[in-house]
Amino acid sequence: MPLKITVIGTGYLGATHAAAMAELGFEVLGLDVVPEKIEMLQRGEVPMYEPGLEELLRRHVAGIEGSSGRLRFTTSYEEAGAFGDVHFVCVNTPQKHGEYACDMSYVDSAFDALAPHLTRPTLVVGKSTVPVGSAARLAARLAAAAPAGEAAELAWNPEFLREGFAVKDTLHPDRIVAGVAGERAETLLREVYATPIAEGSPFIVMDYPTSELVKTSANSFLATKISFINAMAEVCEAADGDVVKLAEAIGHDDRIGKKFLRAGIGFGGGCLPKDLRAFMARAGELGADQALTFLREIDSINMRRRGHMVELTRDAVGGGFLGKRVAVLGATFKPDSDDVRDSPALNVAGQIHLQGGQVTVYDPKGMENARRLFPTLAYADTALEAVRGADAVLHLTEWREFRELDPAALGEVVAEHRILDGRNALDPALWRKAGWTYRALGRPQA
Repeated sequence: MPLKITVIGTGYLGATHAAAMAELGFEVLGLDVVPEKIEMLQRGEVPMYEPGLEELLRRHVAGIEGSSGRLRFTTSYEEAGAFGDVHFVCVNTPQKHGEYACDMSYVDSAFDALAPHLTRPTLVVGKSTVPVGSAARLAARLAAAAPAGEAAELAWNPEFLREGFAVKDTLHPDRIVAGVAGERAETLLREVYATPIAEGSPFIVMDYPTSELVKTSANSFLATKISFINAMAEVCEAADGDVVKLAEAIGHDDRIGKKFLRAGIGFGGGCLPKDLRAFMARAGELGADQALTFLREIDSINMRRRGHMVELTRDAVGGGFLGKRVAVLGATFKPDSDDVRDSPALNVAGQIHLQGGQVTVYDPKGMENARRLFPTLAYADTALEAVRGADAVLHLTEWREFRELDPAALGEVVAEHRILDGRNALDPALWRKAGWTYRALGRPQA
């Protein structure tokens, strides 16, 4: 009999996972404790922007004309417990207020609410990013609270979603990590992921602690690579070098590679920064804090980039922001997303605003979220409107729309032809040909 799957938590990770499981042919029940979110999903709408996700959802949500009907939603843990053979826990693990450590309260609450309804052999699969050691603790907690006892097993299956590519990453993962304590859990996960495994996705089986370390280790490595090239950008600024050419040259070395070597204003979002800090905090709890002290400097380099962008802009407009108009192109932390959590672009915009600048922001998808987070900034409906009357234009999120802007058209409405490229993604020759002064991080002479 085909497996039935539940997904606990229908935020960014959960909604994507639920829709993908339905696409793979499973009967799926998504659960959330927020009724408004469930009502939205039942209409085939998603509470965030992610390319292809709403279309995927609408192909399977029950009650939508033409859908497979394989995907339903509920707020009832009792219904979820009775329905599912495999339960994926996809709730949030934010950073604790005032601390580096991870807040496990949402994960603990989900396990506590689900466990009493597990009356038969079942598999609970954690996908949330958690501190190493959490899975063993949760496995014991689950077995103690579930009527099925030890027949309610746990596996840990970390997610590796990239915002903007989440649907692809779920349906065609570059690897599937399975942290298990027994053969039955491995067998069930292989059944769940049979399609991507058949397509060639590696299925890597390991113990609980190693599976928990995979995600935080991967994020820490990526953050290190980003901050390394940004540190080189600082050196290039001091030495009149060109960090773009430097990155190109070292990227041809197969041991290094070209990815994540674009210098700019650094990383942000809801995962990399908080995962980095939670990893450091957990290492300290384990007595291994010296192993990760380098991550503090990685974090520090990343945060410095934002301040450096503000300084470059201040210098560009004559040494102060009072009475100056600054246009900011980009609000989200990366393109193809509406996520503004810990966005370097909005942080820079906010700093300039606090120092007296008149800041107008435009982003293709992040405007609504940006307004909620920074209501005192001005917002425009188009890039052209954002730059009208600007003394400086900042390119801070590398949307394709911004790379395709016509410098001549924008030049007709700005006060001064100054553009600062915080992502090193624009063509300097194209903008200079149209009469603009172009400046980018780590390229003082470019």
